[in-house]
Amino acid sequence: MTRAFDTQLEAIGQVLAGPWRKPVNMLLKQSYDNHLSLHDDAMAQKLGFKAGPIEGPTHYSQFAPLGVAIWGDRFLAEGCLSAHYRNMVMEGEEVRAFMEREPGDDHAKIWATKRDGTEVLKGTASVGLSAPPTALDLRLNELPPLEQPVILSDLKVGQKTARIPVRMDANQHMGALYPFSLNEKLTAITENSPWYSGSDNPWGRAIIPVEMISVLLNHVARQDGLKMKGPAIGLFADQEISLIKGPLFVGEDYEIEREVVALSGSRRTESYWMRTRVYHPGSSEVIATMLLNHATLKDSYARYAEEKAALYPAA
Repeated sequence: MTRAFDTQLEAIGQVLAGPWRKPVNMLLKQSYDNHLSLHDDAMAQKLGFKAGPIEGPTHYSQFAPLGVAIWGDRFLAEGCLSAHYRNMVMEGEEVRAFMEREPGDDHAKIWATKRDGTEVLKGTASVGLSAPPTALDLRLNELPPLEQPVILSDLKVGQKTARIPVRMDANQHMGALYPFSLNEKLTAITENSPWYSGSDNPWGRAIIPVEMISVLLNHVARQDGLKMKGPAIGLFADQEISLIKGPLFVGEDYEIEREVVALSGSRRTESYWMRTRVYHPGSSEVIATMLLNHATLKDSYARYAEEKAALYPAA
C-alpha cells in the first residue's frame, strides 16, 4: 500500500513541523451576489487589504501529514482541526505548520507562521469523540452576543436549513464560490497524497482532502435560504472541520444541514457561526461536522450606516 504522505517533517523538541510552503490563491475568480470576493486583488485593495488573501482552509492541508505522523490513518477518519485565523496570507508568502502533542493521547496544539514569525492561525488538533474541548469549543463559550446587528438583523441563533445534497467528483467544477475542480486543486495543493486520487489506501477509494471538505460543504451555501443583507463581503475568521465516521469520499453522495449556533461581532465585522452536519442520504447519523465563523465586513455593505440609523435611532 502506498504511504499517505511523503512530506519531510522536522522534530523541534516536542514540536513536529512541516516544510515551508507557498499556498496558491485559487479564488481569484470567486464571485457571489454578482460581485467578486475578498480573494480578488482589486476588491481586497478597495477594502483596505494589501491583496486577495489565500483562503483559510488551504492551510489545513499542511497539518494533514503532521496528524498522520502522530495518529496514523486514524487522523484521516476521525480527526479534527479547529483554529482561529489570525493573519491573512498572500500568494507568494511562505507558511509553515506546527503541531505539539499535549499530555494525553488524543489532542495537540497547532499553529502556522510566516517566515517573519507572523502567526497565521492557531488552535487544536484531535482524534475521536473523547478528546478535550477544541479551540473553537472554548472560543464559542467566551463570545459576547452581537449587539445592534444590521447585516445579520434577520438572522437568529437556532435557525436551521433543510437538507441539501452535496457531492464532489474529481473533475466537478465546484461553482461560482469555488471556481475549480478537485483535480485542479490537486495540482496546486501544498501536501498532495496518492490517497486523494487513487484507491490504494485502507478504504479502497479516493478520499477528499481536509481543505476540500470545506469546499464540499460550502459550495452550496447560497442555497441556505437564510436572510442576510447584501451585497456584502465576508471572510472566514474561525473554522473547525471534524470527521466522526470518515473519511469523506470522492464521488460519494452526502446530505448536509446547517444551523446558526452563534452571532458575534467586532468593530469591523458582523459574524454568524454556522455548524454544518454531514449525513449519508436518508440517515440520521452525523458522520462529519464543520463549524465556520463567517465574518462579514460592515464597510462592504453600502447601506450599513443608513440602515443602522433606521434600526437603532437612539444609539
